[in-house]
Amino acid sequence: MTGLGSRLFCKVGKLCEQLPVFLNTFLVFSITGEVSYLVLVEAPLEAEQQKTVWSSWWKALHLLGQYFMLGNICWNAFLFLKISPSIKGVFLGGDGLGQGWRYCYTCETHTPPRCSHCYDCKVCVLRRDHHCVFFGQCVGFRNYRYFLCCLLFMWSGLLYAMVMNAEVFIVILKEGVTLHSILLLLVPWIMLVSGQVSARAFAFAFIADTCVVGFLLVSAFFFFHLFLLFRGQTTREWYSSRRPYNLGLISNLRHMLGLRWYICWLSPLIPSPLVGDGINFRVTGSLEPSQ
Repeated sequence: MTGLGSRLFCKVGKLCEQLPVFLNTFLVFSITGEVSYLVLVEAPLEAEQQKTVWSSWWKALHLLGQYFMLGNICWNAFLFLKISPSIKGVFLGGDGLGQGWRYCYTCETHTPPRCSHCYDCKVCVLRRDHHCVFFGQCVGFRNYRYFLCCLLFMWSGLLYAMVMNAEVFIVILKEGVTLHSILLLLVPWIMLVSGQVSARAFAFAFIADTCVVGFLLVSAFFFFHLFLLFRGQTTREWYSSRRPYNLGLISNLRHMLGLRWYICWLSPLIPSPLVGDGINFRVTGSLEPSQ
């Protein structure tokens, strides 16, 4: 009985670990579907433009742009999850141990500078930045580019969705700032359950709210990681106030995003070989945390 309970608990735990991934996927596709509906059905065009050639071109350009962003989000997320940043399969020895190397008692091996053990992934990760709870995977040397580009297109996609949903806010507030309109924007679930609004009004209000909240959250993550990228830091190094690997703006971009850093953000299909091996790094400052 104890064994059955333990196995059930493990399965529930694994399911909970994947829950953020499923939730993110659901929200991304829900927002895309809602914005597509706004473009195709509720297109904010003037009445005389609705049946013109410009209407078709306008809709086509919007759909092309949003599905380009959706494709980049999905493909970058797929490669981020597929490419393991761990030390598995990586030859770490050969040249002796230098400054910054540590011994991991969990993995029972010496690990290079900027590498640390992740207790969620249960393995050491090369140039570990942090464990992303939204994807259930560590951000490290080999998959950092895809993580950052996924954030970039999520940020731009949510900005676009928020602009497109401005019409929704205008419709909700067209009769003035009333208690009904405020509650619909702030707590659409309660308004739906209490029968105050239709399912259609709830869906539009909920997704519009999600766009705003999501945009603010993703903006915070995205610009924080841009800040770290420009400084040549990982999140762990930022916590300890260390910048021993700052090589200057261009070199930092090359080491983080690869040789084609200037264009690789356009698509994950553009090859951009990484500089270095994730084991050896040029030190430009003190490895000790600043006081």
